[in-house]
Amino acid sequence: MHIAAALLFCACAAAASAGAAELGARLAKADSARGEKVFRKCVACHTVEKGGRKKIGPNLWNIVGAPVGAREGFRYSSAMLAFGGSWTPERLDAYLAKPRGFVKGGSMSFVGLKREQDRADVIVFLSGMGDSPADFGKTLEASAGLPPPEPEDYGVMVAAPGASETFDACTSCHSERIVAQQGLTREQWDELLDWMVEEQEMEPIKGDARTAILDYLGAHYGPDRPNFPQD
Repeated sequence: MHIAAALLFCACAAAASAGAAELGARLAKADSARGEKVFRKCVACHTVEKGGRKKIGPNLWNIVGAPVGAREGFRYSSAMLAFGGSWTPERLDAYLAKPRGFVKGGSMSFVGLKREQDRADVIVFLSGMGDSPADFGKTLEASAGLPPPEPEDYGVMVAAPGASETFDACTSCHSERIVAQQGLTREQWDELLDWMVEEQEMEPIKGDARTAILDYLGAHYGPDRPNFPQD
Protein backbone atom coordinates (compact mmCIF):
# COMPACT_ATOMS: atom_id res chain seq x y z
CA MET A 1 0.00 0.00 0.00
CA HIS A 2 2.81 2.38 0.92
CA ILE A 3 4.65 1.52 -2.31
CA ALA A 4 1.52 2.20 -4.38
CA ALA A 5 1.01 5.53 -2.64
CA ALA A 6 4.64 6.45 -3.25
CA LEU A 7 4.37 5.57 -6.93
CA LEU A 8 1.20 7.64 -7.25
CA PHE A 9 2.91 10.60 -5.58
CA CYS A 10 5.87 10.33 -7.93
CA ALA A 11 3.59 10.14 -10.96
CA CYS A 12 1.68 13.23 -9.85
CA ALA A 13 4.89 15.11 -9.13
CA ALA A 14 6.26 14.21 -12.56
CA ALA A 15 3.05 15.36 -14.24
CA ALA A 16 3.13 18.65 -12.32
CA SER A 17 6.76 19.17 -13.28
CA ALA A 18 6.02 18.49 -16.94
CA GLY A 19 3.05 20.86 -16.83
CA ALA A 20 5.16 23.61 -15.27
CA ALA A 21 7.85 23.14 -17.91
CA GLU A 22 5.27 23.30 -20.71
CA LEU A 23 3.76 26.49 -19.30
CA GLY A 24 7.24 27.95 -18.84
CA ALA A 25 7.97 27.37 -22.52
CA ARG A 26 4.73 29.09 -23.52
CA LEU A 27 5.45 32.05 -21.24
CA ALA A 28 9.00 32.38 -22.57
CA LYS A 29 7.69 32.91 -26.11
CA ALA A 30 4.57 34.85 -25.10
CA ASP A 31 3.82 38.26 -26.57
CA SER A 32 2.38 40.97 -24.32
CA ALA A 33 0.93 42.89 -27.28
CA ARG A 34 -1.01 39.82 -28.34
CA GLY A 35 -2.07 39.33 -24.75
CA GLU A 36 -3.43 42.86 -24.63
CA LYS A 37 -5.49 42.12 -27.73
CA VAL A 38 -6.85 38.88 -26.28
CA PHE A 39 -7.61 40.74 -23.04
CA ARG A 40 -10.19 42.78 -24.94
CA LYS A 41 -12.52 39.87 -24.15
CA CYS A 42 -12.18 40.81 -20.48
CA VAL A 43 -12.62 44.59 -20.49
CA ALA A 44 -16.41 44.39 -20.16
CA CYS A 45 -15.88 43.12 -16.62
CA HIS A 46 -12.35 44.20 -15.59
CA THR A 47 -10.07 47.22 -15.60
CA VAL A 48 -6.33 46.57 -15.52
CA GLU A 49 -4.68 49.97 -15.14
CA LYS A 50 -3.27 51.13 -11.79
CA GLY A 51 -6.02 52.61 -9.67
CA GLY A 52 -8.72 51.40 -12.08
CA ARG A 53 -12.23 51.03 -10.79
CA LYS A 54 -14.00 47.77 -10.16
CA LYS A 55 -16.67 46.69 -12.63
CA ILE A 56 -18.56 43.40 -12.53
CA GLY A 57 -15.14 41.96 -11.68
CA PRO A 58 -12.25 43.45 -9.68
CA ASN A 59 -9.44 45.62 -11.01
CA LEU A 60 -6.54 43.41 -12.13
CA TRP A 61 -3.51 45.67 -11.66
CA ASN A 62 -0.72 43.68 -9.99
CA ILE A 63 -2.81 40.49 -10.16
CA VAL A 64 0.01 38.08 -11.05
CA GLY A 65 1.28 36.70 -7.74
CA ALA A 66 -1.40 38.53 -5.73
CA PRO A 67 -3.51 36.81 -3.04
CA VAL A 68 -6.78 35.35 -4.32
CA GLY A 69 -9.95 37.23 -3.37
CA ALA A 70 -8.17 40.11 -1.63
CA ARG A 71 -9.01 43.22 -3.66
CA GLU A 72 -10.32 45.84 -1.26
CA GLY A 73 -13.87 46.99 -1.94
CA PHE A 74 -14.81 44.04 -4.15
CA ARG A 75 -17.33 41.44 -3.02
CA TYR A 76 -16.09 37.98 -3.98
CA SER A 77 -18.09 34.78 -4.14
CA SER A 78 -17.73 32.39 -1.22
CA ALA A 79 -16.15 29.87 -3.62
CA MET A 80 -13.39 32.31 -4.60
CA LEU A 81 -12.73 33.26 -0.98
CA ALA A 82 -12.48 29.59 -0.04
CA PHE A 83 -10.13 28.92 -2.97
CA GLY A 84 -7.39 30.96 -1.29
CA GLY A 85 -3.71 30.97 -2.15
CA SER A 86 -2.14 33.25 -4.75
CA TRP A 87 -2.56 33.87 -8.46
CA THR A 88 0.54 32.08 -9.68
CA PRO A 89 1.03 31.77 -13.46
CA GLU A 90 0.06 28.09 -13.18
CA ARG A 91 -3.18 28.92 -11.44
CA LEU A 92 -3.98 31.75 -13.84
CA ASP A 93 -3.39 29.42 -16.79
CA ALA A 94 -5.80 26.83 -15.41
CA TYR A 95 -8.37 29.44 -14.39
CA LEU A 96 -8.33 31.24 -17.73
CA ALA A 97 -8.86 27.94 -19.52
CA LYS A 98 -12.16 27.25 -17.73
CA PRO A 99 -12.99 29.61 -14.84
CA ARG A 100 -16.01 27.78 -13.45
CA GLY A 101 -14.36 24.42 -13.84
CA PHE A 102 -11.30 25.50 -11.89
CA VAL A 103 -13.07 27.41 -9.12
CA LYS A 104 -16.18 25.35 -8.50
CA GLY A 105 -19.13 27.57 -7.65
CA GLY A 106 -17.37 30.77 -8.73
CA SER A 107 -19.40 33.61 -10.20
CA MET A 108 -17.23 34.49 -13.21
CA SER A 109 -19.31 33.86 -16.34
CA PHE A 110 -16.47 34.01 -18.89
CA VAL A 111 -16.31 30.76 -20.87
CA GLY A 112 -12.50 30.70 -20.94
CA LEU A 113 -9.63 30.84 -23.44
CA LYS A 114 -9.22 27.60 -25.39
CA ARG A 115 -5.88 28.40 -27.00
CA GLU A 116 -2.94 27.67 -24.72
CA GLN A 117 -0.76 30.41 -26.19
CA ASP A 118 -3.56 32.96 -25.80
CA ARG A 119 -3.54 32.25 -22.06
CA ALA A 120 0.23 32.63 -21.86
CA ASP A 121 0.07 35.90 -23.79
CA VAL A 122 -2.57 37.24 -21.39
CA ILE A 123 -0.55 36.21 -18.33
CA VAL A 124 2.51 38.04 -19.67
CA PHE A 125 0.36 41.09 -20.44
CA LEU A 126 -1.11 41.04 -16.92
CA SER A 127 2.36 40.66 -15.44
CA GLY A 128 3.35 43.83 -17.28
CA MET A 129 0.39 45.60 -15.69
CA GLY A 130 2.03 45.60 -12.29
CA ASP A 131 4.80 47.14 -10.24
CA SER A 132 7.32 44.33 -10.85
CA PRO A 133 6.79 42.61 -14.24
CA ALA A 134 8.38 39.17 -14.61
CA ASP A 135 10.46 38.27 -17.64
CA PHE A 136 9.50 34.56 -17.50
CA GLY A 137 12.90 33.54 -18.77
CA LYS A 138 12.61 35.42 -22.05
CA THR A 139 15.68 35.54 -24.26
CA LEU A 140 16.53 37.41 -27.44
CA GLU A 141 16.45 34.09 -29.28
CA ALA A 142 12.96 33.30 -28.00
CA SER A 143 11.69 36.74 -28.92
CA ALA A 144 13.20 36.56 -32.39
CA GLY A 145 11.65 33.15 -32.98
CA LEU A 146 8.04 34.13 -32.29
CA PRO A 147 5.65 32.44 -34.71
CA PRO A 148 3.27 34.61 -36.73
CA PRO A 149 -0.06 35.33 -35.05
CA GLU A 150 -2.76 32.73 -35.62
CA PRO A 151 -5.85 34.01 -37.42
CA GLU A 152 -8.62 34.98 -35.04
CA ASP A 153 -11.17 32.24 -34.37
CA TYR A 154 -14.75 33.50 -34.20
CA GLY A 155 -16.32 30.07 -33.74
CA VAL A 156 -19.63 29.87 -35.65
CA MET A 157 -19.64 33.62 -36.32
CA VAL A 158 -18.75 34.66 -39.86
CA ALA A 159 -15.42 36.42 -40.36
CA ALA A 160 -16.19 39.91 -41.67
CA PRO A 161 -15.56 43.54 -40.70
CA GLY A 162 -16.81 44.03 -37.15
CA ALA A 163 -16.45 40.35 -36.19
CA SER A 164 -13.50 41.01 -33.89
CA GLU A 165 -15.27 43.78 -31.98
CA THR A 166 -18.48 41.74 -31.73
CA PHE A 167 -16.72 38.55 -30.63
CA ASP A 168 -14.71 40.36 -27.96
CA ALA A 169 -17.73 42.25 -26.60
CA CYS A 170 -20.16 39.32 -26.54
CA THR A 171 -18.20 36.17 -25.76
CA SER A 172 -16.94 37.38 -22.39
CA CYS A 173 -20.36 36.25 -21.11
CA HIS A 174 -22.04 34.33 -23.94
CA SER A 175 -21.35 31.62 -26.46
CA GLU A 176 -20.92 33.02 -29.96
CA ARG A 177 -23.69 30.58 -31.02
CA ILE A 178 -26.20 32.52 -28.90
CA VAL A 179 -25.23 35.71 -30.72
CA ALA A 180 -25.63 34.02 -34.11
CA GLN A 181 -29.07 32.64 -33.24
CA GLN A 182 -30.80 35.95 -32.39
CA GLY A 183 -31.84 37.25 -35.81
CA LEU A 184 -32.63 40.90 -34.97
CA THR A 185 -32.75 44.06 -37.01
CA ARG A 186 -29.95 46.60 -36.50
CA GLU A 187 -32.36 48.74 -34.45
CA GLN A 188 -33.29 45.76 -32.27
CA TRP A 189 -29.63 44.94 -31.71
CA ASP A 190 -29.13 48.57 -30.68
CA GLU A 191 -31.97 48.28 -28.17
CA LEU A 192 -30.60 44.98 -26.88
CA LEU A 193 -27.20 46.56 -26.17
CA ASP A 194 -28.94 49.30 -24.19
CA TRP A 195 -30.93 46.68 -22.28
CA MET A 196 -27.75 44.74 -21.48
CA VAL A 197 -26.26 47.89 -19.95
CA GLU A 198 -29.37 48.83 -17.98
CA GLU A 199 -30.47 45.39 -16.79
CA GLN A 200 -27.36 43.18 -16.94
CA GLU A 201 -24.70 45.70 -15.86
CA MET A 202 -22.74 45.32 -19.08
CA GLU A 203 -20.10 47.98 -19.66
CA PRO A 204 -21.39 50.43 -22.30
CA ILE A 205 -19.96 50.05 -25.80
CA LYS A 206 -19.41 53.45 -27.36
CA GLY A 207 -18.28 55.18 -30.50
CA ASP A 208 -16.75 53.37 -33.45
CA ALA A 209 -16.79 50.00 -31.66
CA ARG A 210 -20.56 50.12 -31.16
CA THR A 211 -21.10 51.20 -34.78
CA ALA A 212 -18.90 48.34 -36.04
CA ILE A 213 -20.77 45.82 -33.88
CA LEU A 214 -24.23 47.01 -34.96
CA ASP A 215 -23.22 47.11 -38.64
CA TYR A 216 -21.85 43.58 -38.36
CA LEU A 217 -24.85 42.13 -36.52
CA GLY A 218 -27.36 43.89 -38.76
CA ALA A 219 -25.65 42.65 -41.91
CA HIS A 220 -24.93 39.06 -40.88
CA TYR A 221 -27.43 38.23 -38.12
CA GLY A 222 -30.54 40.15 -39.13
CA PRO A 223 -34.07 38.70 -39.30
CA ASP A 224 -33.18 36.42 -42.24
CA ARG A 225 -30.06 35.19 -40.35
CA PRO A 226 -28.03 34.50 -43.51
CA ASN A 227 -25.16 33.13 -41.44
CA PHE A 228 -27.13 31.14 -38.89
CA PRO A 229 -25.16 27.91 -38.24
CA GLN A 230 -27.18 24.95 -39.44
CA ASP A 231 -25.01 22.14 -38.02
